[in-house]
Amino acid sequence: MPIGDSIPLVGVRWDDVLFVALAATLLGSAVLVVTMRDIIRCGLALTVSFGALAGIYALLGNPLIAATQVLVYIGAISILILFAIMLTQTKNAPVRLVFQTQAWIAAGAAVVIAVVIAWTVLATTWPAGATRVFTHTADIAHKLFSDYVLPFEVVSVLLTGAVVGAVYLARREGDPGEGKSREGDRS
Repeated sequence: MPIGDSIPLVGVRWDDVLFVALAATLLGSAVLVVTMRDIIRCGLALTVSFGALAGIYALLGNPLIAATQVLVYIGAISILILFAIMLTQTKNAPVRLVFQTQAWIAAGAAVVIAVVIAWTVLATTWPAGATRVFTHTADIAHKLFSDYVLPFEVVSVLLTGAVVGAVYLARREGDPGEGKSREGDRS
């Protein structure tokens, strides 16, 4: 027995329910990213946020952007952030960090930005009944690898340089004062 387009007895479309669930996951995980104290858990919440956004892209009929979201943001950026946090985090960090003392300023700025966005959305006249546009992945891939191959390769070289720089910064050997104590121990 096939599942219909809408939920029986309620009449709500399945894709609307899925959109609301993905949007709630996205907003909830985004709030967790900025409110949790443990930076590793913040990185994991960021990954969940990226995954929910990829689901919204797929639901809106754009599988290429959804796949790009998964590969680039979940597969590269968020994992790189987590590795950088784990490799560079020191055990003797200060108890109260600078950004934790500016929470009230950030909350005020967030409220002002939310009011401006809400005012803009409410003041805009939106067209009724937009149709979904499906993209053809083969056309986009042909355009990307023929007309835009140079910018694509430049971005890949920049990302590789960022990874090499992050590994170099994570693997360097402490401060210069540490080397003097080692020389003094040898003599």
